[in-house]
Amino acid sequence: MPAVDKLLLEEALQDSPQTRSLLSVFEEDAGTLTDYTNQLLQAMQRVFGAQNEMCLATQQLSKQLLAYEKQNFALGKGDEEVISTLHYFSEVVDKLNVLHTELAKQLADAMVLPIVQFREKDLTEVSTLKELFGLASSEHDLSMAKYSRLPKKKENEKVKTEVVKEVAAARRKQHLASLQYYSALNALQYRKQMAMMEPMIGFAHGQINFFKKGAEMFSKSMDSFLSSVADMVQSIEVELEAEAEKTRISQQELLSVDESVYTPDFDVAAPQVNRNLIQKAGYLNLRNKTGLVTTTWERLYFFTQGGNLMCQPRGAVAGGLIQDLDNCSVMAVDCEDRRYCFQITTPSGKPGIILQAESRKENEEWICAINNISRQIYLTDNPEAVAIKLNQKALQAVTPFTSFGKKQESSCLSQNLKNSETENDKIVPKATVSIPEAEELIAPGTPIQFDIVLPATEFLDQNRGSRRINPFGETEDESFPEAEDSLLQQMFIVRFLGSMAVKTDSTTEVIYEAMRQVLAARAIHNIFRMTESHLMVTSQTLRLIDPQTQVSRANFELTSVTQFAAHQENKRLVGFVIRIPESTGEESLSTYIFESNSEGEKICYAINLGKEIIEVQKDPEALAQLMLSIPLTNDGKYVLLNDQSDDNDGNPSENRSAESEA
Repeated sequence: MPAVDKLLLEEALQDSPQTRSLLSVFEEDAGTLTDYTNQLLQAMQRVFGAQNEMCLATQQLSKQLLAYEKQNFALGKGDEEVISTLHYFSEVVDKLNVLHTELAKQLADAMVLPIVQFREKDLTEVSTLKELFGLASSEHDLSMAKYSRLPKKKENEKVKTEVVKEVAAARRKQHLASLQYYSALNALQYRKQMAMMEPMIGFAHGQINFFKKGAEMFSKSMDSFLSSVADMVQSIEVELEAEAEKTRISQQELLSVDESVYTPDFDVAAPQVNRNLIQKAGYLNLRNKTGLVTTTWERLYFFTQGGNLMCQPRGAVAGGLIQDLDNCSVMAVDCEDRRYCFQITTPSGKPGIILQAESRKENEEWICAINNISRQIYLTDNPEAVAIKLNQKALQAVTPFTSFGKKQESSCLSQNLKNSETENDKIVPKATVSIPEAEELIAPGTPIQFDIVLPATEFLDQNRGSRRINPFGETEDESFPEAEDSLLQQMFIVRFLGSMAVKTDSTTEVIYEAMRQVLAARAIHNIFRMTESHLMVTSQTLRLIDPQTQVSRANFELTSVTQFAAHQENKRLVGFVIRIPESTGEESLSTYIFESNSEGEKICYAINLGKEIIEVQKDPEALAQLMLSIPLTNDGKYVLLNDQSDDNDGNPSENRSAESEA
């Protein structure tokens, strides 16, 4: 043990400057020791606080390990092994928590408490004695100053005696305070060494005891468990590395695709459309009306489920029903100057929702899928095969031609079938004929004409020869002399949908089948523009007039109209069959389909009335009776009132052919 410096108690009474100088050194050492002790206490308190926090942390950790089993993980399948392992770890942590609690108590008693006692007892005592020594020294100095001022000439014994006693008491008090102060400073040199080592001895014993008990508790039972857990973690890590490698390769493959995958409508010129879909899913823009004239478009995820069109907003758990697709119709529309729009129409003919696809391919595939679903193909045993078969027939039947010359060439092959069909109609009574199949009405592969260049005008142009064309677009008066002499004139606004050759005119079913094929062709080929015309029904002809130039686009003799009918559900659709003379001397049948602003039954009633006028013109009395039932205009023309179609006897929509009228 090294020697310790001391203050000599014998020099306390003399209180020499040398003693005071040595005292200042001891006081500086005591001040430094006080500062260091405070810092050391803070460090030890931090260790103790950390140990207490470890106790609380291990306790909370044990609870959280047990709480894993109670979590409702959406992908928690196969966690039984993890749960059992965490249960065991929870037990281990509980045992460790006991050891940590015991260690915290030992640190408080053996480490923190000794240093606190040293600071509060020894250092505080030295500080107090220092203050008392200073007060005693001050009193001694004052008494000595008073003693030094005693007079020499007039000496007062009484006063002198009192001052002397005061000096002696002050000197005794200072001597006592200095002795106590010096002794405390000398003892502090020994106590500081003890105070520095004793807490660390307690800290070391506590840690050794903690590790010793921990080793005894876990060394044997934990070795096998930790090795098995380590093996399990290592196997999971190997699987993770393998999965990460597969993911990296998949990412490279997915990112190495062509740029067309990211570009919308990349193959707009010739998209590869799958027309045999019976299911479809993807994002579409839904048109919503927000006011009388304002609309908004919302991008939503749509998918088909059975015969229903479902919609699922982003973030929603499940989708909701938007439209029942059974027996509905769908076709491309032009909406708000947006591309790739299509509209779904209910079976009753009421317009439904309007949707927008992001590309031409998506637009056509959605239209084809909805068309397949509307036919209830999904209810068959092999819906894919049925869809392929039906779409092959549809593509053969709806190949569009914009030239009538091509149509004449394609229809020459079916002339023999038409002639045989006409002969069969004359032999078999109509009362015994059932509803024919589509192949009996229209030959498979018959082309459809979508423009307004009608066969009647082409036929007239081919047989008229060379003639001067009026540059002002006016029709010569002698071309249609019946316009002034006709007993009936009725004007309707119509839009031409299409025309095609048919095999028979014995039933109105041929018109309904032509309507279906024309609308299907427009939907498949995204043809939604229509030519608007004025249909003039007179007692002699049907005329299609350009509404701007008033030029007749087509003229049909009313006697050549052999069949006419309005659609049974969509009353705005109307069609009629025309017998057209060919250049070979034979006759062909063509059906023309229109969409009108008014009800198609009114057009049918006007045609029916015109044909009746033609029939009764042979009998003047019957003609007079018929004319009396029709009101006159101001210029003496007979005109058809809009409400006459509802008051006419019988059902006008059930129109008759020319043979039945005769």
